Amino acid sequence: MEPLDDVRTDAYLRRLGAVRPARPTGDSLRELHLSHLRTVPFENLSIHLGEDLVLTRDAVFDKIVTAGRGGICYELNGGFAALLGALGHRVELLQGRVYGKDGALGVPYDHLALRVDGRWLADVGFGDHTAHPLDLDEPGEQKDPAGVFLVRPAPDEEDGGRGGGDLQVLRDGVPVYRLETRPRVLADFVTGAWWHRTSPESGFTRGPVCSRLTVDGGRITLRDRTLIATSADGDRTEEELATDEEVRAAYRAEFGIVLDRLPVPLHPRP
Repeated sequence: MEPLDDVRTDAYLRRLGAVRPARPTGDSLRELHLSHLRTVPFENLSIHLGEDLVLTRDAVFDKIVTAGRGGICYELNGGFAALLGALGHRVELLQGRVYGKDGALGVPYDHLALRVDGRWLADVGFGDHTAHPLDLDEPGEQKDPAGVFLVRPAPDEEDGGRGGGDLQVLRDGVPVYRLETRPRVLADFVTGAWWHRTSPESGFTRGPVCSRLTVDGGRITLRDRTLIATSADGDRTEEELATDEEVRAAYRAEFGIVLDRLPVPLHPRP
């Protein structure tokens, strides 16, 4: 992933409300990771606005920073990779497959995550996931505000016994996704993005969602017309927004997203 130039790096940092670190460290990565999750929402609005998902460094920067939007994993982690590279981190893009509720793995290039400095697993593009990067050198459980995580070698039987050295990420004992350790480039994920943008089997095509972490450790989510606030201790409130203007106002107030029209579900939920 080609790093950003200094002007774009400073603009990205302003978008996050962050300052340029003196040098790239695990602590500075941790702070930027948290700032990204609090500031740049996970959102699939482009799919329901008829917009393409363009996976280039410049297009991702323009969407996240210039337009003040968010995105799905390819965009969010792609943008974060370009920022981290500009700040001196060594960043590798990893392709993953997400486990469904039935335990089955999703399509290849289902997900994009980042290996940073050979040690950290950073992921600002999975919605409700880790607040902080995971330590790939830690074989045991890792406590995070979002739960207890574990990174371990993936079971060989899932890939026909090929023994590819994949990694499995678990949250509270449940497998979340499986990662190949071979580095990729952003263009490799175009097919996965196309599938998520078009397939009726993709959860992203069934309705718009926009979500971010809050400063107090909770989460604010707008799913279709339902505004959901979840506190850090799990308390949850829901509000049904009755008018289009209320929905647009929620996008502006909670996510800083200004829309001239509302997203329409591509393949509505049953």
